Amino acid sequence: MDVQVVAGTLVEAPTNDVTGMDRRAFGEFVGPRGELASYAFGWTTGADPHVARLSVGIGAGNPGGGTFHAVIFESDGGHAFSLIDEPFERVPQGGPDLTADQARAHVDLPFIWWVTDQVMQRDRRAWWMRHWLLRTTSIQTREVFERAEPVLFVSHDADDGIWQLIGTSAPDAGTGKIGHLHHTIDEDQTLLDVVALPPGSSATRSDIGGPWKISGQE
Repeated sequence: MDVQVVAGTLVEAPTNDVTGMDRRAFGEFVGPRGELASYAFGWTTGADPHVARLSVGIGAGNPGGGTFHAVIFESDGGHAFSLIDEPFERVPQGGPDLTADQARAHVDLPFIWWVTDQVMQRDRRAWWMRHWLLRTTSIQTREVFERAEPVLFVSHDADDGIWQLIGTSAPDAGTGKIGHLHHTIDEDQTLLDVVALPPGSSATRSDIGGPWKISGQE
């Protein structure tokens, strides 16, 4: 049996001051030997500090069960985790909320970090969150930047790692715009299918919501 990461509900709500969006994604994990865990991660646009949050729960109703909480932050061009005391979310498989010290002393902490890595790799919403966390930029045609056209072509350059987004109009080098990739996903979540393209790959589709054709991916 392979690892299964089953994405669940995505909850989106404007912040109290209506200056950003709070997003929380939920899901379930099943390990190769039937190990169970539940998770939730989330981020708030415009938040300070610029960190995401995570909860992973195991062993509901059993001795030793608990829910582990962490922040996710940018580190050396990637992301890292740090355990925290403050609970983030309640999850079905979880038990009592663990403090950071309790989590560090827990025998199952290596399993929790393994679950977390699998979720970050396999849940498409985590890719979206990571682009927000790292403030990934992209070159966009003026029409895409202004939301006048849908994104029909996405590429992730091999040489410099730059993302490019093109709509229906041919790109004009003189009018290209720099924009955060996560803002484009905010407007069109069908882009979640292609925001983990490896460098050197590209994707095209004929219309918004249509199937993507991936090129350059082995």
